[in-house]
Amino acid sequence: MSDIKLIEVPKWGLSMDEGTVTAWLIDEGTPFSKGDLLCEIETSKITNELEAPFDGALRRIVAKPGATLPVGAVLAVSAEAAVSDAAIEEFLTGIGATPEPEQSPGGQPTPAEPQVAPTPAAHESATTTGTTTVPDSLRGKTNGDAFATPHSRRLADELSIDLGRVAGTGRDGRISVADVHDAIRSAGGTVADAPSPSRSGVPGRSAEDDGTVGATPVARRLARSLGINLHDCRATGSRGRVCEADIREAERLFRLVPDPVAATPGGADNPHAAPEFETIPFNAMRKAIGQRLQGSKRNAPHFRLTADLQIDNLLALRKEINATVPSVKLSVNDFIVKACAAALRKVPDVNVQFDEAAQSVLRFSAADISVAVALPSGLITPIVRGAESKSLAEISGEVHALVTKAKTGKLTPEEFQGGTFTISNLGMFGVREFDAIINPPQGAILAVGAGQQRPCVVDGRVEARTMLTVTLSCDHRVIDGALGAAFLQELRRFVESPALMLV
Repeated sequence: MSDIKLIEVPKWGLSMDEGTVTAWLIDEGTPFSKGDLLCEIETSKITNELEAPFDGALRRIVAKPGATLPVGAVLAVSAEAAVSDAAIEEFLTGIGATPEPEQSPGGQPTPAEPQVAPTPAAHESATTTGTTTVPDSLRGKTNGDAFATPHSRRLADELSIDLGRVAGTGRDGRISVADVHDAIRSAGGTVADAPSPSRSGVPGRSAEDDGTVGATPVARRLARSLGINLHDCRATGSRGRVCEADIREAERLFRLVPDPVAATPGGADNPHAAPEFETIPFNAMRKAIGQRLQGSKRNAPHFRLTADLQIDNLLALRKEINATVPSVKLSVNDFIVKACAAALRKVPDVNVQFDEAAQSVLRFSAADISVAVALPSGLITPIVRGAESKSLAEISGEVHALVTKAKTGKLTPEEFQGGTFTISNLGMFGVREFDAIINPPQGAILAVGAGQQRPCVVDGRVEARTMLTVTLSCDHRVIDGALGAAFLQELRRFVESPALMLV
């Protein structure tokens, strides 16, 4: 139907396979123009805002916030006002695209449930009164296939209730906490008064399902790991959603006003209780790092070469340039980037990638140097492209700009995907030397430690020299030991005679 157009998950970069919808920026029924921002999509490294590829009107959102979809999957439908809702439904059914439900904190779809009138206890004080008595007819272990909300599953586990014996009233028969309570009462048991949802950040220990509370995916995952109900958090995030800061604030308040359960014999006051710990779920970036580096360790046969480089001349030249050239503040790492690029030009067989599918080596003419940058959520490697042809000042300015963009989540895929060689520098943390894991499909990575004054023998005399230890990790499938050693020889030549990098 020509009047109906699909909005699909785009492919941002060669390594992108899927994306997670974190938020829609416009509502259903809203007209938009080409270039308008429609939604936010989180990939393994960054969060992008999807621009409208054409003029239209958003008639149907197929992928709800929290849905993870492969590249090319349907996000939404655009159609003219004359197209009926029934025609859109028929179109979606015909192509096999059905609306993706919003994800619950546990990552499972959360179908909308009809509003169930709360029991009187749900509006009483936060102090729990009475006890819950479960009839024997409901007791048992829940089958893993039970269709239930995460909170009802947790409650069933605590009370040893078999959810297979509970009737669900949610959409498609999904079981909610209210259904569990109703089943207990119907079987002749009693239900303790539930604490009321505070919705204000003041600990209220809400027991109400929070699957429909607006929250960012990060906040949902964090709340689940900390056992915090989203109803007990202030919503200060964008578009009235609960954000990570709101979860942290609720956690802080819960610590100030401890849960009465913690004082029971099985609680925190019991010296034999299990030690407290925090479960931190993997974010998309950490998952991508784990998958790539695990594959690197498994597939690439690593070997390592270590060398000590004297950097006194480099430090003297850096000091002179920084003192005499306005607006230029070079770092030792800027010199290392330039020296690696120059050494790769001299030993081009190290400036390679391994094409595993074709079982071939890709040798590059330009030295595209990836520089590892540590972020709170993981590691990213923005690229200084063509570093061999850039001056030290240009490299310094570009690295500074890339690091700033990386820390603010503004990198584009082209700025961190690819690269022919990686530098990982931990010298600023005082690390003397370390081994780094190759960033596939690259063939090598250089681990850089801290410059330290060490005793060295010079013309028969012991003198203090500033030494820098570097370790080159190589993929033995494409780089042999002698080739890696030749690269380190050239690197030493440029580092110990830094004037060579200026001509």
